[in-house]
Amino acid sequence: MNQERLLQVLLAPQISEKATYVAEKRNQVIFRVASDATKPEIKAAVELLFKVEVDSVQVSNVKGKVKRFRGATGRRKGWKKAFVGLKAGQEINFVEGGNA
Repeated sequence: MNQERLLQVLLAPQISEKATYVAEKRNQVIFRVASDATKPEIKAAVELLFKVEVDSVQVSNVKGKVKRFRGATGRRKGWKKAFVGLKAGQEINFVEGGNA
């Protein structure tokens, strides 16, 4: 896989209550990824950027919310979320900006 493409696959970590619960219980990290990203690309990108071993990748498409503004209805863009399972003993620490 092209290294330039792998650097564009991961957009941001998804930080929420559910994300921290999943991180503690299942040793998974949640990322917002590019809409056309595949599971092998996501796995390779996480291993390249964070120097960890990935066990599994689960992907879900999140539909954009319907919002109203001044009486007109519109829709936010949909996006893709990836649940990346790490092997035992592996950890990603976003507070320090790298691997812990």
